[in-house]
Amino acid sequence: MILSETTLHDLILRIVAAAGSDASETAIVADHLLRANLTGHDSHGAGMLATYMQSIKAGLLKPNTAVSKVTDSGAILVFDGGRGYGQRVAREAMEQAIARCRETGVVLMALRNAHHIGRIGSYGEQSIEAGLISLHFVNVTDHPPLVTAHNGGAARFLTNPICFAIPGTDKTPPALLDMATSKVALGKARVALYAGKQLPEGSLIDADGQPTTDPRVLMAEPRGALRPCGAYTGYGIAFFCELLAGALTGGGTMQPGNPRHGSIVNNMLTIVIDPARLVDLAFLRAEIDAMTAYVLSSPPAADADEDIMIAGEPERRALVKRRKEGIPMDDNTWKELLAIAADLGVKTGDLQTKG
Repeated sequence: MILSETTLHDLILRIVAAAGSDASETAIVADHLLRANLTGHDSHGAGMLATYMQSIKAGLLKPNTAVSKVTDSGAILVFDGGRGYGQRVAREAMEQAIARCRETGVVLMALRNAHHIGRIGSYGEQSIEAGLISLHFVNVTDHPPLVTAHNGGAARFLTNPICFAIPGTDKTPPALLDMATSKVALGKARVALYAGKQLPEGSLIDADGQPTTDPRVLMAEPRGALRPCGAYTGYGIAFFCELLAGALTGGGTMQPGNPRHGSIVNNMLTIVIDPARLVDLAFLRAEIDAMTAYVLSSPPAADADEDIMIAGEPERRALVKRRKEGIPMDDNTWKELLAIAADLGVKTGDLQTKG
């Protein structure tokens, strides 16, 4: 089916508000989830609400929790999310990091103990809007591992995303890399499952360590696992996300000595940079333009199935397309959202869908 931007946003707002969030928090969460759907990241969009509602019922996600500052050492800031909505507490931490970066030129920001912070690219977009550069390293705890090490036959990580963001110029759009370190994001496996689709070859192993393309192996016990992207390279980045985002923030890693209650907790280590403190901005912009043009001037490979794109371009294209044509959603996810709404006493009869 196809949903309009307004319909999906309205449904998310109603569900989050009915689950206990105040108006401000409801807007932040709903805007974040909607933008994930609009930019093609359905794995981090409205479909996450089922997980959030389960966590609220279990006391593992605490609505109306603001981020708290643990340490303020000038250019170093440490925050605790208090298991609040990650979309809220991570945004608040980024706002403070951006404000401090204007004073100090660079900020190292640590955020720990946040419930699922969603699409990491959202926080890169915050820095881009401020004219700043940001690098983000994220790990996941409080959940069984679902991603293997390279050559591993059992899971040791979750999807441990990274994000790099740099503003654009008058000629060149911003560059925004937002990627999981697994071959496929866990949420994308859920989307494939609900849509009755298989995952690409080489993405998964079953509980016996055998290759498979069936996403159902991630949802039933004993569980299978996702494989890391880029073989040894992706595995290496995932491992460093554990150390940088997990250990260095104080939030903890996936090692089995730390508790797992069955929710999704994110820790994030972020570096925010004011480029004007490092380099003449006219030079930087000229280099961005020239390097981007150089990359895009490459002839396509013989087996290419689409054109060359700079990081962030797929999301921009999806945003334009979905705002014009609507947001596709499989029937299973839609039924799940309506069931959540009904459980919360939310009326949905006036919501319009098509197709």
